[in-house]
Amino acid sequence: MTNRAYVIAGSEATGGAGIQADLKAFQELGVYGMGTITCIVSFDPKKDWAHRFVPIAPQVIADQIEAATSCHDLDVVKIGMLGTPETIDVVAEGLRGRSWRHVVLDPVLICKGQEPGAALDTDKALTAQILPLATVITPNHFEARTLAGMESIETVDDLVEAARRIHELGPRHVVVKGGMELPGPDAVDVYFDGEETTVLSAPKIGNARVSGAGCTFAAAITAELTKGADVGKAVEVAKAMVREGISHRLVTHAPFASVTTLAPTAG
Repeated sequence: MTNRAYVIAGSEATGGAGIQADLKAFQELGVYGMGTITCIVSFDPKKDWAHRFVPIAPQVIADQIEAATSCHDLDVVKIGMLGTPETIDVVAEGLRGRSWRHVVLDPVLICKGQEPGAALDTDKALTAQILPLATVITPNHFEARTLAGMESIETVDDLVEAARRIHELGPRHVVVKGGMELPGPDAVDVYFDGEETTVLSAPKIGNARVSGAGCTFAAAITAELTKGADVGKAVEVAKAMVREGISHRLVTHAPFASVTTLAPTAG
């Protein structure tokens, strides 16, 4: 039987992030993927590559969820960019309508392209409605600091503390991504399963962020969980996949490179 993974996320027109990156990660890891688009994000090359953000109508999102879940027996889903409280409402309702083995949440707290007030409303709705449904959450440095209520995260111990605080909000598994933000030569992530903490450390590759790394990381976890891996092993595969993608990053005409979506090499 073919393993099937589902993603609910935004479209990113350059192909480097969003649902485009998610589906490529699924395919690369041997999983059949399908997705529901929540919003359309397109960079504006005439305005320093700022985000242009267009939400999809809630009923259209509901229709997509209905079609995907009626067509396939799905029990693992990744949640990416939602974008508005109205979108969060309809996605939360769709998630609650069935039983999920895993809900992997990539908590996009700051919705680029929105006014600050609208972004804050979205953040609050996401935390209230989607976060309690998540079994796995993968916040980046900023998102972890916000969710954990910490003024700064500067050390591995801080990452561990953030993971523990976020775990108390409901998710059973927390992966806090230090990425490029922590000082030192290594990119460090922390995985906390409610009892044990695992530190995943590897040398940084370059000194700039790469578009799509976070999307690919959460999508790879989703794909591996779909195939039956435990969360710890799925996180290891995801980190290896992102490192592979950053090593072979795609240089573009934008002022940022994009992660490529390659399965991790053996060893």
